[in-house]
Amino acid sequence: MTRFRHFLRLLTLLLIALAGGCSSPPPAPHPMARVEPRPAEGESAELPESDGGDPIGDLLGSEVGIPLESMGYTIQVGAFSNLDNAVRLEQLLEKRGIDAYYFRHESGLYKVRFGSHKTSTAARNEAARLQQQNLIGSFYVVAPEEFAAARIRESGRGDLRSELVKTARQFLGIPYRWGGVTTDDGFDCSGLTMVCYRLNGLNLPRNSRTQFDFGRRVAKSALKPGDLVFFATKGGSRVTHVGLYIGDNRFIHAPRTGKTVRSESLAQPFFARTFVGARSYL
Repeated sequence: MTRFRHFLRLLTLLLIALAGGCSSPPPAPHPMARVEPRPAEGESAELPESDGGDPIGDLLGSEVGIPLESMGYTIQVGAFSNLDNAVRLEQLLEKRGIDAYYFRHESGLYKVRFGSHKTSTAARNEAARLQQQNLIGSFYVVAPEEFAAARIRESGRGDLRSELVKTARQFLGIPYRWGGVTTDDGFDCSGLTMVCYRLNGLNLPRNSRTQFDFGRRVAKSALKPGDLVFFATKGGSRVTHVGLYIGDNRFIHAPRTGKTVRSESLAQPFFARTFVGARSYL
């Protein structure tokens, strides 16, 4: 039985990896940002009711969940006052196969990070190579102990959940543009949650359905700040959207291209209907 469950988990992981992507909810039709489903061309606007369960979790049982690795030595570059400049640098690195992500620093400037190396030397060597190719200018190597997760673990002081929420709030109101080949592309929903975790020292995968497989299952009634909430915004039970829970039945997410990062209620009819599960990584 154990061997069968292990095989079932591996099969599910493979299917999730092949599925890829993160789909965000459609635009809101009124000022209170009520979100309605956006059907594909030729389809009805109706979405099937969701039972609010966790179909993949129900299939795998309590064994579901993979712990996150800690971030290693990370390269940080740029200090832009203009968001578009950070977007262009991120896209330039992405085209070279570098898993880069940008963020708004506490200073208000936009910076870009990439890499998770085991040693400082490896990180500096990669940065030096990119400098020689004129892809980046000056850089800074972020050591593992500088991340909130490591500081809190070592000192026993602080609350990582609060740090995750604080990071997510820094993106509120930003017309975030994530990935893609043009600056018209929006901040991918799973990109937002990934960045929030990585900036705090936990290497969360990029894809929403892969994020859904990591961590441990948590009931909707037991959600804590910093947990991730997942939705099937296109109907059924296939995960297509994710947000970061901040407490008081609310979460922060990147809705769709052209919209700003915002906070919304899990009780909002669209999200209540399409909710498929939650994960805790702490």
